[in-house]
Amino acid sequence: MELFRNVNVDWLRLKWYFLGFSLIFSVAGIASMAWHWQHIGSPVPLGVDFRGGTQVQVQFTQTPDINQIRQATDAAGIKDATIQSIRDVDQTGGNDVLIGLPEQHDESSLDAGRQQIVDALHAHYNNPFTVRNVQVVGPTVGHQLERQALLATAYSLLGMLIYLWFRFQLIYGVAAVVACFHDTLITVGAFALMNKEISLTVIAAILTLIGYSMNDTIVVFDRIRENLRLSRRESLPDVVNRSINQTLSRTVLTSGLTFLTVLSLYIFGGQVLNGFSFALVVGILIGTYSSIAVAAPMLVAWQEWRAQSGKTVVLPAAKRFKS
Repeated sequence: MELFRNVNVDWLRLKWYFLGFSLIFSVAGIASMAWHWQHIGSPVPLGVDFRGGTQVQVQFTQTPDINQIRQATDAAGIKDATIQSIRDVDQTGGNDVLIGLPEQHDESSLDAGRQQIVDALHAHYNNPFTVRNVQVVGPTVGHQLERQALLATAYSLLGMLIYLWFRFQLIYGVAAVVACFHDTLITVGAFALMNKEISLTVIAAILTLIGYSMNDTIVVFDRIRENLRLSRRESLPDVVNRSINQTLSRTVLTSGLTFLTVLSLYIFGGQVLNGFSFALVVGILIGTYSSIAVAAPMLVAWQEWRAQSGKTVVLPAAKRFKS
């Protein structure tokens, strides 16, 4: 199915607008991460998976009052507790509250956190409740998970660089990895700007969007390579523009349908999937954008840099792949 026919957009002419867009969102995200680092010691708010601590999901019989719950925990001597009202998909979970305790340096005290919250509510808040879910993570485990999440992201980018190096050329791999890093930076920056916590499910979403963005980029790169073989006398900017236009229908169809799916998940998925779906919503938009506005123009920038340096200009066409 082809949505657009005879498209003739000069994408490279818009490169400075693309650069400005990327800089605005990248700088805003970095500034927000710097602010969080100064105030909480982390570039983004971390979920209990990484920072350690206790989270208790409580369902009340009557509509809870967040201020009174906070007064109850303060009266019981529980300091710096996070209290958040949550809703389920059908909007009937308005009586559910997520109460979290900050990181405990003593591993043995983590299990006691749940009981502290229950005792505080029984003693100082007159509203019958039941405990629906408890999540306890020690600080040691949290730091290990944080390190493993960073390594998983770095290894995925390195693996993709090596693959594209051998499958195409090194410049293709560098351009694709830069685009993926650009996507990851803006997505994590969006979490910092929106003050949303990053959990293990969010890391899974980020790794998913890295693969999704890389797939979009490879489709464009493969078309560029094929067009370079067919049009050796055509300039690289013209080949890049034509390749992006030829794959535009495929990009809009696949990305658009996937975006609608994750947008529905974000709107109707409830609090548990909120972070995961938010990362995918932002990541798919930015990933689709970067395959057109970041990765492909880097090939032209590489060629122009070689020409200005007085070096022999070699079009970044891959060798014929033998199947």
